Amino acid sequence: MMTSVATKTTADNPLAALDAAVSNAALLTDTASLALFSHDVLSQGKAPLAVFRPASVEELAAGIGAATRAGIAIVPRGGGMSYTGGYLYTGGPHILVDTGALDRIVEVNETDLTALVEVGCTWDALNAALGAKGLRALAWGTLSGIRATIGGGMSQNGTFWGARGGTVVDGAISFDVVLADGRVVSTGSDFFRPYGPDLTGLFAADCGAFGVKARVRLKLVKAARAHAYGSFAFASHEGLLGAMSAIARSELASESFAFDPFLQSQRMKRDSLTSDARQLGNMMKAEAKAGGVLKALTGAAKVALAGRSFLKDVPFSLHSIADGRHQSGVDADMAEITAIVREHGGEVVENSIPKILRANPFPPPNSMLGPGGERWVPVHGFLPHSRLVQAWEDLQALWDAHAEDMARLKVETGALLAATGRSSCLIEPVFYWPGEQNPLHQHAIEPTHLARLPRLANDDAANALVDHLRGEVIKVFQRLGAIHLQIARTYPLKDGHSPAAWEMLRAVKAHVDPQGLMNPGVLGL
Repeated sequence: MMTSVATKTTADNPLAALDAAVSNAALLTDTASLALFSHDVLSQGKAPLAVFRPASVEELAAGIGAATRAGIAIVPRGGGMSYTGGYLYTGGPHILVDTGALDRIVEVNETDLTALVEVGCTWDALNAALGAKGLRALAWGTLSGIRATIGGGMSQNGTFWGARGGTVVDGAISFDVVLADGRVVSTGSDFFRPYGPDLTGLFAADCGAFGVKARVRLKLVKAARAHAYGSFAFASHEGLLGAMSAIARSELASESFAFDPFLQSQRMKRDSLTSDARQLGNMMKAEAKAGGVLKALTGAAKVALAGRSFLKDVPFSLHSIADGRHQSGVDADMAEITAIVREHGGEVVENSIPKILRANPFPPPNSMLGPGGERWVPVHGFLPHSRLVQAWEDLQALWDAHAEDMARLKVETGALLAATGRSSCLIEPVFYWPGEQNPLHQHAIEPTHLARLPRLANDDAANALVDHLRGEVIKVFQRLGAIHLQIARTYPLKDGHSPAAWEMLRAVKAHVDPQGLMNPGVLGL
């Protein structure tokens, strides 16, 4: 790496200072890279001056310090799976920081149950490395973890795997963060959080507003040795939400998630659950490890025979996974989950979905486009159990009010629901509509899958309706006091805080980023 020198940025070469501070290989300025990195799943921002891809934490710090001294803004990006404008900037000159090359698992401490990782490591890579040691992170990633990074998760927050233990930021002990001036600060202890005021929490879910994370120290737990799976059908949203809430409060399931009728129909349109030999093979390996070859063969045969037929005529489906040390214990937990389901009017169906998903926890992000090539984007809210039914019914009223326009413009919507700990659940409406692919779709989706999808034309009217409906969904959630992850440039963080608390956040921003060059505008700061 080159040594930083006092080279000034000029009109002819706005990157002169950065060029002098980092290696040539660390800066990407080709047209394809700039186009890719200026798109997220939904939108497009202004192209950066360059994509900065440092090879070390030291180079990351040197580059950020050099850029900000030259008045260039810093916009950090994780794995790129965002859809809320977290790394899209429309202001002045900026560089986009891609931490993908900072992907080392620096240390796994099996005695203290901690791991130190660089932020570009994916959840998939970390889980594979830890699994070989019989360990996992406390909260171990989102469904997009084949591309989503540890740093992105800690900056945006996320949840799915291990949701019983909270969101991914709850599993962080401390961060090493590069501030706007290039200093690297550590937020606390290497084994316990917090040590005094929670500085780690201050930098968690900041979307890069306060600094760029370089390393994360994580809490680990022993991986479960026994698993039980259950899938259930419900005729009504009241029954589904009531059961999901009761299961969450009882802490019987490590994960519980559900699909509404439309999202269920989308799964029916996709490839059969048994069509991907890798998925079925991974499921057999998992079952053989847990219960022997006979159990694995029996489970695979049941999945193959069931195919997708068990989803036919199922309005809502709920899927739960129980983890533990002993099979008798998790079987007892699943029996109790089943009893809760029946109390709320649900019925048992084939448990293929949780089995296959758990054996393949980080699938390729092919669902970034719909089964007919449609554009796709989610919007979400986290609510206490007491407000879930009201939120669901308010959303249905919203769809009814716009039914004519949605039908005319072929805008469709479904929802994923998930338990997120003892006190809350997630409702995540997703939109599908006709529109063109962007460079991120073409980069992230498997080529063989992408080749099978039709290429649709852009539809400005449909885009505008989706944008309007996403805003209306956020208003529904806000009226009910929801909170959000992936706040970025989409969700109204200020409205959820008292004026005094908001001023404290602004004061922190001014202290760590006095020039306002760290991801300007993110979080509404």
